[in-house]
Amino acid sequence: MISRRQTLAGVVAAAVGGPAIAGTTAAAEDCGGAVFSPGGPDAGHYGAAEGFPVSQPWLEPKYRVGSFSHFDALFTTRRIKRAATPWRFKRAEVDFHYTYRGTRSSLVDYLARNPVTGLLIARDDEILFEHYQYGRTDRDRLASQSMAKSITGMLIGIAIANGAIRSVDDTAETYVPGFRGTEYGKTPIRDLLHMSSGVEFGEEADDERDLDRLWAGLMGSRLGVVGRYLDLAKGTVGSIVQFNRRIAPPGTRFSYASIEADVLGMVLHHAVGKSASDYLQEKLWEPIGAEADASWLVDAQGFEVAHGFFNAVLRDYARFARLLAHDGAWDGKQIIPAQWVIDATSLRPSEAFLAPGKADATFGYGYLLWLLPGARRQFALFGAYGQRICVDPTSRLVMVQTSVDQRTEVWRLWSALVEQFGKG
Repeated sequence: MISRRQTLAGVVAAAVGGPAIAGTTAAAEDCGGAVFSPGGPDAGHYGAAEGFPVSQPWLEPKYRVGSFSHFDALFTTRRIKRAATPWRFKRAEVDFHYTYRGTRSSLVDYLARNPVTGLLIARDDEILFEHYQYGRTDRDRLASQSMAKSITGMLIGIAIANGAIRSVDDTAETYVPGFRGTEYGKTPIRDLLHMSSGVEFGEEADDERDLDRLWAGLMGSRLGVVGRYLDLAKGTVGSIVQFNRRIAPPGTRFSYASIEADVLGMVLHHAVGKSASDYLQEKLWEPIGAEADASWLVDAQGFEVAHGFFNAVLRDYARFARLLAHDGAWDGKQIIPAQWVIDATSLRPSEAFLAPGKADATFGYGYLLWLLPGARRQFALFGAYGQRICVDPTSRLVMVQTSVDQRTEVWRLWSALVEQFGKG
Protein backbone atom coordinates (compact mmCIF):
# COMPACT_ATOMS: atom_id res chain seq x y z
CA MET A 1 0.00 0.00 0.00
CA ILE A 2 1.24 3.49 -0.77
CA SER A 3 0.96 6.57 1.35
CA ARG A 4 -2.06 8.68 0.64
CA ARG A 5 -0.28 11.85 1.70
CA GLN A 6 0.89 14.30 -0.92
CA THR A 7 4.40 14.38 0.54
CA LEU A 8 4.92 10.94 -0.94
CA ALA A 9 3.41 12.00 -4.24
CA GLY A 10 5.95 14.80 -4.41
CA VAL A 11 8.85 12.50 -3.56
CA VAL A 12 7.90 9.96 -6.19
CA ALA A 13 7.24 12.64 -8.80
CA ALA A 14 10.92 13.55 -8.88
CA ALA A 15 11.90 9.95 -9.57
CA VAL A 16 10.52 10.12 -13.11
CA GLY A 17 12.91 8.66 -15.61
CA GLY A 18 13.66 5.71 -17.81
CA PRO A 19 12.11 4.69 -21.07
CA ALA A 20 8.70 3.21 -21.54
CA ILE A 21 8.64 -0.39 -22.66
CA ALA A 22 8.02 -0.97 -26.33
CA GLY A 23 6.30 -3.95 -27.92
CA THR A 24 4.41 -4.87 -24.79
CA THR A 25 1.37 -6.73 -26.09
CA ALA A 26 1.00 -9.86 -28.12
CA ALA A 27 -1.79 -10.14 -30.64
CA ALA A 28 -4.58 -9.92 -28.10
CA GLU A 29 -6.96 -12.82 -27.77
CA ASP A 30 -10.41 -12.38 -29.26
CA CYS A 31 -12.03 -9.89 -26.91
CA GLY A 32 -15.48 -10.85 -28.22
CA GLY A 33 -17.44 -10.22 -25.03
CA ALA A 34 -15.40 -7.30 -23.71
CA VAL A 35 -17.03 -3.88 -23.55
CA PHE A 36 -15.13 -0.59 -23.80
CA SER A 37 -16.69 2.61 -22.46
CA PRO A 38 -15.18 6.05 -23.15
CA GLY A 39 -16.45 7.49 -19.87
CA GLY A 40 -17.21 6.47 -16.31
CA PRO A 41 -18.63 7.91 -13.09
CA ASP A 42 -17.32 11.41 -12.31
CA ALA A 43 -15.20 11.28 -15.45
CA GLY A 44 -14.54 15.01 -15.31
CA HIS A 45 -13.03 14.65 -11.85
CA TYR A 46 -10.63 12.03 -13.22
CA GLY A 47 -9.37 14.05 -16.18
CA ALA A 48 -11.78 13.35 -19.05
CA ALA A 49 -11.66 16.93 -20.33
CA GLU A 50 -7.89 16.61 -20.83
CA GLY A 51 -8.05 13.13 -22.34
CA PHE A 52 -7.07 11.37 -19.10
CA PRO A 53 -3.50 12.73 -19.09
CA VAL A 54 -0.44 10.74 -18.06
CA SER A 55 1.34 13.26 -15.88
CA GLN A 56 2.57 14.35 -12.48
CA PRO A 57 1.62 14.48 -9.69
CA TRP A 58 0.32 11.06 -10.62
CA LEU A 59 -1.83 10.56 -7.51
CA GLU A 60 -3.92 13.66 -8.18
CA PRO A 61 -7.41 12.49 -9.21
CA LYS A 62 -7.28 13.97 -12.71
CA TYR A 63 -4.07 12.06 -13.48
CA ARG A 64 -4.96 8.68 -11.99
CA VAL A 65 -6.71 7.12 -14.98
CA GLY A 66 -3.85 7.93 -17.32
CA SER A 67 -1.03 7.25 -14.89
CA PHE A 68 -2.48 4.04 -13.43
CA SER A 69 -2.67 2.64 -16.98
CA HIS A 70 0.65 3.99 -18.29
CA PHE A 71 2.85 3.69 -15.23
CA ASP A 72 5.95 2.77 -17.17
CA ALA A 73 5.69 5.98 -19.18
CA LEU A 74 6.41 7.84 -15.93
CA PHE A 75 8.83 5.59 -14.08
CA THR A 76 11.68 3.18 -14.69
CA THR A 77 10.30 -0.36 -14.85
CA ARG A 78 11.55 -3.80 -15.78
CA ARG A 79 9.83 -5.83 -18.46
CA ILE A 80 8.27 -9.25 -17.89
CA LYS A 81 7.92 -10.85 -21.32
CA ARG A 82 4.65 -12.39 -22.41
CA ALA A 83 4.39 -16.13 -22.97
CA ALA A 84 5.54 -17.56 -26.27
CA THR A 85 2.12 -19.20 -26.66
CA PRO A 86 -0.73 -17.37 -24.88
CA TRP A 87 -3.35 -19.44 -23.08
CA ARG A 88 -6.90 -18.46 -24.07
CA PHE A 89 -10.01 -17.98 -21.97
CA LYS A 90 -13.39 -19.13 -23.25
CA ARG A 91 -16.42 -16.90 -22.82
CA ALA A 92 -19.92 -17.43 -21.47
CA GLU A 93 -22.97 -15.21 -21.18
CA VAL A 94 -24.59 -14.90 -17.76
CA ASP A 95 -27.57 -13.17 -16.21
CA PHE A 96 -26.64 -11.61 -12.88
CA HIS A 97 -28.34 -9.16 -10.54
CA TYR A 98 -27.88 -8.41 -6.86
CA THR A 99 -29.39 -6.18 -4.20
CA TYR A 100 -27.50 -3.11 -3.08
CA ARG A 101 -29.01 -0.74 -0.54
CA GLY A 102 -32.43 -2.21 -1.19
CA THR A 103 -32.25 -1.76 -4.95
CA ARG A 104 -31.89 -4.39 -7.64
CA SER A 105 -28.60 -3.80 -9.42
CA SER A 106 -26.73 -5.18 -12.41
CA LEU A 107 -23.03 -5.16 -13.21
CA VAL A 108 -23.66 -2.15 -15.45
CA ASP A 109 -25.24 -0.39 -12.46
CA TYR A 110 -22.19 -1.24 -10.39
CA LEU A 111 -19.89 0.33 -12.97
CA ALA A 112 -22.07 3.43 -13.14
CA ARG A 113 -21.50 3.99 -9.40
CA ASN A 114 -17.86 2.96 -9.05
CA PRO A 115 -14.71 4.53 -10.60
CA VAL A 116 -13.51 1.24 -12.07
CA THR A 117 -11.12 1.17 -15.03
CA GLY A 118 -11.52 -2.56 -15.59
CA LEU A 119 -13.73 -5.32 -14.21
CA LEU A 120 -13.40 -9.00 -15.15
CA ILE A 121 -15.27 -11.96 -13.67
CA ALA A 122 -14.33 -15.52 -14.59
CA ARG A 123 -15.20 -19.02 -13.47
CA ASP A 124 -12.32 -21.37 -14.15
CA ASP A 125 -11.54 -21.02 -17.87
CA GLU A 126 -14.60 -18.94 -18.83
CA ILE A 127 -14.86 -15.17 -18.72
CA LEU A 128 -18.35 -14.21 -17.57
CA PHE A 129 -17.93 -10.43 -17.77
CA GLU A 130 -15.24 -8.03 -18.99
CA HIS A 131 -15.76 -4.27 -19.11
CA TYR A 132 -13.45 -1.24 -19.30
CA GLN A 133 -14.23 2.40 -18.48
CA TYR A 134 -12.62 5.83 -18.93
CA GLY A 135 -11.33 4.88 -22.37
CA ARG A 136 -9.14 2.05 -21.04
CA THR A 137 -8.79 -1.13 -23.10
CA ASP A 138 -7.54 -4.70 -22.88
CA ARG A 139 -4.17 -3.46 -24.16
CA ASP A 140 -3.51 -1.18 -21.18
CA ARG A 141 -1.22 -2.39 -18.41
CA LEU A 142 -3.16 -1.49 -15.28
CA ALA A 143 -1.43 -0.78 -11.97
CA SER A 144 -1.56 -3.34 -9.18
CA GLN A 145 -0.50 -1.05 -6.33
CA SER A 146 -0.07 -3.38 -3.33
CA MET A 147 -1.49 -6.44 -5.07
CA ALA A 148 2.14 -6.94 -6.10
CA LYS A 149 2.89 -8.04 -2.53
CA SER A 150 0.91 -11.22 -3.14
CA ILE A 151 2.93 -11.93 -6.28
CA THR A 152 6.09 -11.58 -4.19
CA GLY A 153 4.67 -14.07 -1.69
CA MET A 154 3.98 -16.65 -4.38
CA LEU A 155 7.50 -16.28 -5.78
CA ILE A 156 8.90 -16.99 -2.31
CA GLY A 157 6.88 -20.22 -2.25
CA ILE A 158 8.23 -21.26 -5.63
CA ALA A 159 11.79 -20.48 -4.51
CA ILE A 160 11.30 -22.72 -1.47
CA ALA A 161 9.92 -25.52 -3.64
CA ASN A 162 12.92 -25.21 -5.95
CA GLY A 163 15.38 -25.35 -3.06
CA ALA A 164 16.73 -21.81 -3.50
CA ILE A 165 15.28 -20.98 -0.08
CA ARG A 166 15.51 -23.84 2.39
CA SER A 167 12.63 -23.09 4.71
CA VAL A 168 9.97 -20.56 5.60
CA ASP A 169 11.50 -20.65 9.08
CA ASP A 170 14.88 -19.35 7.88
CA THR A 171 15.70 -15.77 8.78
CA ALA A 172 16.18 -13.02 6.22
CA GLU A 173 19.86 -12.60 7.12
CA THR A 174 20.48 -16.19 6.00
CA TYR A 175 20.23 -14.95 2.41
CA VAL A 176 21.04 -11.22 2.48
CA PRO A 177 24.46 -10.36 3.94
CA GLY A 178 23.48 -6.73 4.42
CA PHE A 179 20.71 -7.75 6.82
CA ARG A 180 23.04 -9.57 9.23
CA GLY A 181 22.75 -8.42 12.81
CA THR A 182 19.65 -6.28 12.14
CA GLU A 183 16.16 -6.83 13.49
CA TYR A 184 14.69 -7.50 10.06
CA GLY A 185 17.63 -9.80 9.40
CA LYS A 186 16.77 -11.83 12.51
CA THR A 187 13.12 -12.21 11.48
CA PRO A 188 11.88 -15.54 10.04
CA ILE A 189 10.49 -15.49 6.51
CA ARG A 190 7.13 -16.79 7.77
CA ASP A 191 6.68 -13.77 10.02
CA LEU A 192 7.62 -11.37 7.21
CA LEU A 193 5.00 -13.02 5.01
CA HIS A 194 2.47 -12.48 7.81
CA MET A 195 3.58 -8.88 8.42
CA SER A 196 4.23 -9.86 12.01
CA SER A 197 7.96 -9.14 12.24
CA GLY A 198 7.58 -7.09 15.41
CA VAL A 199 9.89 -4.40 13.97
CA GLU A 200 8.56 -0.89 14.34
CA PHE A 201 7.38 0.63 11.04
CA GLY A 202 4.58 3.20 11.00
CA GLU A 203 2.36 3.08 7.95
CA GLU A 204 -1.29 2.92 8.85
CA ALA A 205 -1.23 5.69 11.44
CA ASP A 206 -2.07 9.29 10.59
CA ASP A 207 1.63 10.12 10.43
CA GLU A 208 3.24 8.00 7.72
CA ARG A 209 6.76 9.34 7.93
CA ASP A 210 8.28 5.87 7.97
CA LEU A 211 6.84 5.06 4.56
CA ASP A 212 8.10 8.38 3.23
CA ARG A 213 11.56 7.64 4.63
CA LEU A 214 11.58 4.21 3.02
CA TRP A 215 10.60 5.70 -0.33
CA ALA A 216 13.23 8.40 -0.15
CA GLY A 217 15.87 5.76 0.49
CA LEU A 218 14.71 3.41 -2.25
CA MET A 219 14.27 6.07 -4.92
CA GLY A 220 16.71 8.64 -3.56
CA SER A 221 19.50 8.62 -6.14
CA ARG A 222 16.97 9.69 -8.75
CA LEU A 223 15.32 12.39 -6.69
CA GLY A 224 17.40 15.52 -7.05
CA VAL A 225 16.89 18.16 -4.38
CA VAL A 226 13.45 17.14 -3.17
CA GLY A 227 11.95 16.72 0.23
CA ARG A 228 13.10 16.62 3.81
CA TYR A 229 14.36 13.04 3.50
CA LEU A 230 16.89 13.57 0.72
CA ASP A 231 19.79 12.74 3.04
CA LEU A 232 18.31 9.27 3.54
CA ALA A 233 19.19 8.02 0.03
CA LYS A 234 20.78 4.83 1.33
CA GLY A 235 20.20 2.20 -1.33
CA THR A 236 17.84 -0.73 -1.01
CA VAL A 237 19.33 -2.63 1.94
CA GLY A 238 20.27 0.55 3.78
CA SER A 239 16.76 1.92 3.32
CA ILE A 240 15.35 -1.18 4.97
CA VAL A 241 17.77 -1.64 7.88
CA GLN A 242 17.40 1.97 9.04
CA PHE A 243 14.23 0.62 10.67
CA ASN A 244 15.83 -1.42 13.43
CA ARG A 245 13.76 -1.14 16.59
CA ARG A 246 11.93 -4.26 17.74
CA ILE A 247 8.71 -3.66 19.66
CA ALA A 248 7.29 -7.22 19.72
CA PRO A 249 8.56 -10.79 19.31
CA PRO A 250 8.24 -12.13 15.75
CA GLY A 251 5.01 -13.94 15.01
CA THR A 252 2.91 -12.37 17.77
CA ARG A 253 1.37 -9.18 16.38
CA PHE A 254 0.07 -8.11 12.95
CA SER A 255 1.04 -4.67 11.70
CA TYR A 256 0.60 -3.76 8.04
CA ALA A 257 4.03 -2.67 6.81
CA SER A 258 4.92 -2.51 3.12
CA ILE A 259 8.62 -2.74 4.00
CA GLU A 260 8.23 -6.41 4.95
CA ALA A 261 7.51 -7.30 1.31
CA ASP A 262 10.67 -5.38 0.38
CA VAL A 263 12.70 -7.47 2.84
CA LEU A 264 11.30 -10.57 1.13
CA GLY A 265 12.07 -9.13 -2.29
CA MET A 266 15.74 -8.88 -1.33
CA VAL A 267 15.69 -12.42 0.08
CA LEU A 268 14.23 -13.64 -3.21
CA HIS A 269 16.80 -11.81 -5.33
CA HIS A 270 19.78 -13.13 -3.35
CA ALA A 271 18.38 -16.65 -3.13
CA VAL A 272 17.56 -17.16 -6.82
CA GLY A 273 20.36 -15.02 -8.25
CA LYS A 274 18.19 -13.07 -10.67
CA SER A 275 15.70 -10.22 -10.70
CA ALA A 276 12.18 -10.76 -9.41
CA SER A 277 10.90 -9.89 -12.90
CA ASP A 278 13.02 -12.53 -14.60
CA TYR A 279 12.03 -15.11 -11.99
CA LEU A 280 8.37 -14.20 -12.42
CA GLN A 281 8.60 -14.50 -16.19
CA GLU A 282 10.22 -17.92 -15.97
CA LYS A 283 8.18 -19.42 -13.15
CA LEU A 284 4.73 -17.82 -13.61
CA TRP A 285 4.18 -15.60 -16.65
CA GLU A 286 5.35 -18.14 -19.23
CA PRO A 287 3.70 -21.21 -17.60
CA ILE A 288 0.24 -19.56 -17.34
CA GLY A 289 0.37 -18.33 -20.93
CA ALA A 290 0.31 -14.59 -20.28
CA GLU A 291 -0.85 -12.76 -23.39
CA ALA A 292 1.00 -9.47 -22.81
CA ASP A 293 4.20 -8.09 -21.41
CA ALA A 294 3.97 -6.82 -17.84
CA SER A 295 6.24 -4.36 -16.03
CA TRP A 296 7.45 -3.79 -12.47
CA LEU A 297 8.78 -0.60 -10.91
CA VAL A 298 12.47 -0.74 -9.98
CA ASP A 299 14.21 1.37 -7.35
CA ALA A 300 17.34 3.46 -7.72
CA GLN A 301 19.57 0.36 -7.51
CA GLY A 302 17.52 -1.59 -10.04
CA PHE A 303 15.67 -3.87 -7.61
CA GLU A 304 11.94 -4.41 -8.03
CA VAL A 305 9.90 -2.56 -5.44
CA ALA A 306 8.42 -5.75 -4.05
CA HIS A 307 5.61 -4.08 -2.14
CA GLY A 308 3.85 -2.62 -5.20
CA PHE A 309 3.69 -1.16 -8.67
CA PHE A 310 3.40 -4.23 -10.87
CA ASN A 311 1.48 -3.54 -14.08
CA ALA A 312 -0.38 -5.99 -16.33
CA VAL A 313 -3.38 -6.29 -18.62
CA LEU A 314 -6.63 -7.32 -17.00
CA ARG A 315 -6.82 -10.81 -18.48
CA ASP A 316 -3.31 -11.63 -17.28
CA TYR A 317 -4.33 -10.67 -13.75
CA ALA A 318 -7.26 -13.06 -14.28
CA ARG A 319 -4.87 -15.82 -15.37
CA PHE A 320 -2.90 -15.35 -12.15
CA ALA A 321 -6.16 -15.40 -10.17
CA ARG A 322 -7.17 -18.64 -11.91
CA LEU A 323 -3.82 -20.16 -10.93
CA LEU A 324 -4.51 -19.28 -7.29
CA ALA A 325 -8.08 -20.61 -7.54
CA HIS A 326 -6.58 -23.97 -8.56
CA ASP A 327 -4.18 -23.85 -5.59
CA GLY A 328 -1.22 -23.28 -7.88
CA ALA A 329 -2.06 -25.83 -10.58
CA TRP A 330 -2.38 -24.95 -14.25
CA ASP A 331 -4.06 -27.45 -16.56
CA GLY A 332 -2.51 -30.43 -14.81
CA LYS A 333 0.88 -28.92 -13.97
CA GLN A 334 1.72 -27.66 -10.48
CA ILE A 335 3.24 -24.18 -10.92
CA ILE A 336 3.10 -23.12 -7.26
CA PRO A 337 3.09 -25.91 -4.65
CA ALA A 338 -0.50 -26.59 -3.63
CA GLN A 339 0.47 -26.73 0.04
CA TRP A 340 2.06 -23.28 -0.23
CA VAL A 341 -1.16 -21.73 -1.57
CA ILE A 342 -3.16 -23.52 1.14
CA ASP A 343 -0.73 -22.40 3.85
CA ALA A 344 -0.80 -18.87 2.43
CA THR A 345 -4.58 -18.73 2.72
CA SER A 346 -5.12 -20.64 5.97
CA LEU A 347 -4.08 -20.08 9.57
CA ARG A 348 -2.61 -22.40 12.18
CA PRO A 349 -4.11 -22.44 15.71
CA SER A 350 -1.15 -20.40 16.98
CA GLU A 351 -1.93 -17.64 14.45
CA ALA A 352 -5.31 -16.52 15.80
CA PHE A 353 -4.03 -12.92 15.85
CA LEU A 354 -4.12 -13.04 12.02
CA ALA A 355 -7.75 -14.18 11.78
CA PRO A 356 -10.53 -12.10 10.17
CA GLY A 357 -11.65 -9.53 12.69
CA LYS A 358 -8.27 -9.70 14.47
CA ALA A 359 -5.65 -8.62 11.94
CA ASP A 360 -8.21 -6.15 10.60
CA ALA A 361 -11.72 -5.18 11.65
CA THR A 362 -13.07 -7.40 8.85
CA PHE A 363 -10.29 -9.33 7.12
CA GLY A 364 -7.54 -11.72 8.14
CA TYR A 365 -4.03 -12.01 6.78
CA GLY A 366 -2.12 -14.94 5.29
CA TYR A 367 1.13 -14.91 3.31
CA LEU A 368 0.85 -11.39 1.85
CA LEU A 369 -2.80 -12.15 1.06
CA TRP A 370 -5.99 -10.97 2.75
CA LEU A 371 -8.36 -13.62 4.11
CA LEU A 372 -12.10 -13.08 3.82
CA PRO A 373 -14.38 -13.81 6.79
CA GLY A 374 -16.60 -16.90 6.92
CA ALA A 375 -16.19 -20.66 6.99
CA ARG A 376 -15.53 -20.90 3.25
CA ARG A 377 -11.89 -20.39 2.22
CA GLN A 378 -11.79 -17.20 0.18
CA PHE A 379 -9.00 -14.68 -0.18
CA ALA A 380 -8.11 -11.47 -1.97
CA LEU A 381 -5.28 -9.27 -3.19
CA PHE A 382 -5.65 -5.63 -2.16
CA GLY A 383 -4.15 -2.50 -3.68
CA ALA A 384 -4.66 1.17 -2.88
CA TYR A 385 -7.42 3.07 -4.71
CA GLY A 386 -9.60 -0.01 -5.15
CA GLN A 387 -7.39 -2.59 -6.87
CA ARG A 388 -8.84 -6.00 -6.01
CA ILE A 389 -8.48 -9.63 -7.03
CA CYS A 390 -10.92 -11.96 -5.25
CA VAL A 391 -10.63 -15.76 -5.34
CA ASP A 392 -13.02 -18.54 -4.34
CA PRO A 393 -11.13 -21.84 -4.73
CA THR A 394 -14.23 -23.99 -4.16
CA SER A 395 -15.92 -22.82 -7.36
CA ARG A 396 -12.83 -21.43 -9.17
CA LEU A 397 -14.65 -18.11 -9.34
CA VAL A 398 -12.41 -15.03 -9.58
CA MET A 399 -12.94 -11.30 -9.93
CA VAL A 400 -10.36 -8.70 -11.00
CA GLN A 401 -11.00 -5.00 -10.51
CA THR A 402 -8.75 -2.07 -11.30
CA SER A 403 -9.84 1.34 -10.14
CA VAL A 404 -8.92 4.95 -9.43
CA ASP A 405 -10.68 5.24 -6.07
CA GLN A 406 -11.76 2.93 -3.31
CA ARG A 407 -15.39 1.99 -2.61
CA THR A 408 -16.93 -0.63 -0.31
CA GLU A 409 -19.61 -1.88 -2.71
CA VAL A 410 -17.07 -4.28 -4.20
CA TRP A 411 -17.59 -6.63 -1.26
CA ARG A 412 -21.37 -6.70 -1.71
CA LEU A 413 -20.79 -7.48 -5.37
CA TRP A 414 -18.31 -10.27 -4.63
CA SER A 415 -20.49 -11.93 -2.00
CA ALA A 416 -23.45 -11.89 -4.41
CA LEU A 417 -21.31 -13.39 -7.18
CA VAL A 418 -20.19 -16.22 -4.89
CA GLU A 419 -23.79 -16.81 -3.82
CA GLN A 420 -24.96 -17.16 -7.44
CA PHE A 421 -21.97 -18.72 -9.18
CA GLY A 422 -20.01 -20.22 -6.30
CA LYS A 423 -21.41 -23.71 -6.28
CA GLY A 424 -18.44 -26.07 -5.95
